[in-house]
Amino acid sequence: MNATIQTASSVQQARRRAMVLPREHGAWGLLLVPLFTGVVAGFAPEHRMWSLLLFTLASLSLFFLRTPVESLLGMGTVSASSRDERRTAMIAAASFGFLAGACLFGLMWKGRYSLLLALAAVCACAFVAQALLRKLGRSTRMISQLVGAIGLTCTAPGAYYIGTGRLDWFAVVLWIANWIFAGNQIHFVQLRIHAARAATFTEKFQRGRWFLLAQPVLLTVLVFASLWHIVPPLAIIAFIPAVVRGSHWFFKGPEPFNVKSLGWSEMKHGVVFGLLLAMTFVYR
Repeated sequence: MNATIQTASSVQQARRRAMVLPREHGAWGLLLVPLFTGVVAGFAPEHRMWSLLLFTLASLSLFFLRTPVESLLGMGTVSASSRDERRTAMIAAASFGFLAGACLFGLMWKGRYSLLLALAAVCACAFVAQALLRKLGRSTRMISQLVGAIGLTCTAPGAYYIGTGRLDWFAVVLWIANWIFAGNQIHFVQLRIHAARAATFTEKFQRGRWFLLAQPVLLTVLVFASLWHIVPPLAIIAFIPAVVRGSHWFFKGPEPFNVKSLGWSEMKHGVVFGLLLAMTFVYR
């Protein structure tokens, strides 16, 4: 009897955590890596450090806010079904929303950083579109993640804007670069999941031909973008480790598929990309 009660209590606690804390571990990288690149690329004198801290807290709060809101609306992995669960989700949503609102109010006090509202609008549209795409089923899973990544990677132009006071073309390029890398990671992870049993090059190519063909196209686009002075020439280097990782997998022999191992590997690639891209924009 006691064991049954403890099991039920553990299940309930797990459900509550799932309704409050983000479960998409990969999304942390898609949020924090662009944030880091934006901070470094737009680094300014010390008087902006407080603003960057407020922006970071606002970004994290909004990231956390999405989970309880989706639970309340029935769009999340776990939906609030009982009165206690709805109360838990509502308290979490109100807390995260209040913290995000307070940080944004402090940032935009007296008309400062008013263009953050434009970024917030884009993020809101991206997350709404992602939620709607999720409802369509598994066939739109990767597309929904790509759309959601638009909102997550907006921390790059946001942090750059806070640091420099400008939301210019350079900020947009920084955003696009982070989103392209995020898309590469999302596509590769989905490919590995759906091709977990593929052992030969032929089998892998049948599953991921578009991903493999996209790698040289990506590098070619980056080369032309650097020649046209759209991105710094060294920006290409930031993408090379991910391109090599994705292309090399097709030629590797059979290997056991481990989701956790893949997750850690992609986290490392995200860190490497963030460091290389940040250095690229610092020495542009």
